[in-house]
Amino acid sequence: MNISTRIAAPTRECLHYRDGVGIVLYNARGDVWLGQRRPRWLAPDSEPIWQMPQGGLHAREMPLETVLREVREETGANSVSATAVLDRWLSFDRPDHLLGIALKGRYRGQRQLWFALRFNGSNGEFDVRRHVAHRPEFEGWTWAPPCDAISRAVPWKKTMYAAVLRAFGGLIKAVWYVPRHRPNKRKN
Repeated sequence: MNISTRIAAPTRECLHYRDGVGIVLYNARGDVWLGQRRPRWLAPDSEPIWQMPQGGLHAREMPLETVLREVREETGANSVSATAVLDRWLSFDRPDHLLGIALKGRYRGQRQLWFALRFNGSNGEFDVRRHVAHRPEFEGWTWAPPCDAISRAVPWKKTMYAAVLRAFGGLIKAVWYVPRHRPNKRKN
């Protein structure tokens, strides 16, 4: 056997989905938090990727534990409250050109359980570069209307983002319509 023989990239059928969570972090205005990142597999001249926080489940970790850990690690925020969880897992496949590269080459995509978290703090909590245990996930961040989260997403996540934001839309939209005062009721 020739030692210089190159090992073929794994086929999609041989790879599994990575289990993880996705997080719709929203504020009092009904905007969602998006992080800007440049993964190692992204071409240097490409536009950065915008995404909502997400992460893989660690051994024996419950999904809500993962959500709270990932929000702290990726955003620096602690002032959050879980308000909803999607009733099903959603998955996405990486495109063929990223098989064997993204997700350390071990997965075809991810299977995620999505949570909605309300942010109750001040924007000063967000520090995407503070995590020193590993390379920070994000270079920057912004609050954006939910429709922008979909339009800014990588092509293989757009359908999933649309489904998640549609499912949580009533919850997020309700934040926009909180009355500042109660109208007086007339007594007849």
